[in-house]
Amino acid sequence: MSNWNPDVGIPLAVIGVLILLAIAFFGRPRKPDQGRRLDARTSGKPGERREPRLSDSFGQPADGDDLDASIQTELEMLERTLAGGGGHDDDAPEAPPVRAASSVGKRVETGFDRIVTLFVAARPGETINGADIVVAAEKAGLAFGDMNIFHRLVDNRPEAGPIFSVANMMKPGSFDLRRVHDIETPGLTFFMTLPGPLPALDAWETLLPTAQRMAELLDASVLDEERNTLGRQRIAHLRDELRAFDRKQEKQQQRSW
Repeated sequence: MSNWNPDVGIPLAVIGVLILLAIAFFGRPRKPDQGRRLDARTSGKPGERREPRLSDSFGQPADGDDLDASIQTELEMLERTLAGGGGHDDDAPEAPPVRAASSVGKRVETGFDRIVTLFVAARPGETINGADIVVAAEKAGLAFGDMNIFHRLVDNRPEAGPIFSVANMMKPGSFDLRRVHDIETPGLTFFMTLPGPLPALDAWETLLPTAQRMAELLDASVLDEERNTLGRQRIAHLRDELRAFDRKQEKQQQRSW
């Protein structure tokens, strides 16, 4: 039997111990959350799945007593969004701003008391193509202009501003006609601000058939401000509300005289 040599045996024993420790440490199963850092912005309840969603309707008025307080802010946010000043994903590269081809449809008055909104939405699972939108808009009597969206103007008085406007339901809300064939959207937002160049009821009687015509041309559906199918009862209620709005405006004008 050979004699044990400490100069060789001790280093080998140390190396063997280190190898065993390394196997024991690195061979342990990792805990589910070990080495994973959760983002507080995305963490939620266990099993909860967060789905991406579209923003709320452009200029959709608030309910009840909050209407007057919120409506000015909503339209200002809409205009900033359409002008390229908002609605961008912080993580996405910023696209160059698209300038309007003209000032056609630019609003003359900046103040308003109410916004009326309708939607023309594609059927479930489908989208609307940009080229089809342009053709339908032309057939429906809309003009492309200010904020790179479509407008319905007063006959023979285009300088009076838009009766109503039509924006893209998707952010930023505008239409880049230089890439019209690349546009795919779930729908369009029709909105008018009151008071406008026409009495409220007359403006509504212009907006509604235009939205219905666009929906027919695009094989889409007309939805109310709550994104429900626009029915006769809601149409009747809106007419009553706008008729009352016109009466109120007339009384205010009479007092000012």
